Amino acid sequence: MSGAKAVRVASGGNPARRLYDHIGEFLFEQRLEPDPANFAFAYHLLADPEGALAKAVRALTDGGVRLTQRDIDSLDCDVKPVASGAAAKEQADGLVAQTQMQVEGFHDMVAAMRAETEDFGRDLAASAKAIGDLPGGIPEVARLTTEMLERVRTAESRLDAATREATELRSKLEEARDNARRDPLTDLPNRRAFEEAFSAQAASGATMCLAVCDVDHFKSVNDRFGHAVGDRVLKAIAAALGEACAGHLVARYGGEEFAVLFTGVDKTAARATLETARAKVATRNYRVREGDTPLGEITFSAGLTVASVDEMCATAFQRADRLLYAAKEGGRNQVRAD
Repeated sequence: MSGAKAVRVASGGNPARRLYDHIGEFLFEQRLEPDPANFAFAYHLLADPEGALAKAVRALTDGGVRLTQRDIDSLDCDVKPVASGAAAKEQADGLVAQTQMQVEGFHDMVAAMRAETEDFGRDLAASAKAIGDLPGGIPEVARLTTEMLERVRTAESRLDAATREATELRSKLEEARDNARRDPLTDLPNRRAFEEAFSAQAASGATMCLAVCDVDHFKSVNDRFGHAVGDRVLKAIAAALGEACAGHLVARYGGEEFAVLFTGVDKTAARATLETARAKVATRNYRVREGDTPLGEITFSAGLTVASVDEMCATAFQRADRLLYAAKEGGRNQVRAD
C-alpha cells in the first residue's frame, strides 16, 4: 500500500479501530520501524487525510515510492509524543546535573571535615600523651582524652567510607551523562553530543565545516543479510570515519547516517579528509563472517558545507544534507561540497 493510498483508505474508516489498523498497515508497507516517533507521524498523517501533511506525503509517494526515514524527518511533523519525550529527557538531564552538583558538594564537605578531624585527632593524641607523661599522671583526664581519641578515629573511619562512596557515585553520574551522549552500537558520540559540540564551537568562534554521510544502499544490506550484518557494516564505517577524521568530531546521527564536525580547517582540507575515508570504505572487501560470503561493494556518499558561527546546527545540517542528496542523485560514492 503506497503512502497516498494509505491516506485515502483512512478517510473512509470508522473511528478508533480502523485508524489503529491503518497506522499499523502504513508502517508495515512503508517498512518503517514501529517506534513512538513513526507511530505518532502515522497518526497525524492518517487522522487528517486532507491535511497539509497528507498532501505532502502523497506528493512524495506518487508512483508507489516508499517513504524513507529521511523523508519523515524532512517533513518536520510536530508530533506531541516526540516533544514530550524530549522534554522528559531534558528534565532528566537537569536532575542528573543537579544530583551531580549535590554529590560534588557533599564530597568536598566530607573531605574538609575529614581533614579537620585528622588535624584534631593528631592534636588530641599529642595532648593525651603529654598528660600521661606528667609526674604522678592524671589518670581520669588521660582516660577521657583517650576515649575521645577513639571516637575521633571512628569518625575518621566513617568519613573515609563516606568519601569513597561519594567519589564512586560521582564517577557513576559522570559515566551516565557520557552514555546519554554516546551511540551504543558504534561507541561514537550521538546526535545530541554533536549538536552540543557544534554550539560550543560556534560560541568560541572556531572555523567549522559540517559533513553529513550516508551509507549507500544500506537497506539492501539489511534485506539480504540481516540487521546483525548491517550493524557490523555501520561499525566498520564508523571506525573508518573515526580514523580518517582523527582530531575532529565524528558522530552517528541516526540510522545509517553519520555527521562530521571539522574545526580549525578549511573546506578543502575537510573534503580531502572525507575523500580519504570514502576511498578507504569503498576499497575494502566486506564479507559475512559466518559463511565468508561477499557483501558486495559498500560505499557512502557525503555532503560538506562551511558552517558560520552565527547559524544554528540544524541550518548547516540541512544545507549539507541537500548536498548529500545531490551526491546520491549523481551516482553515489562521492562527496559534494558547496
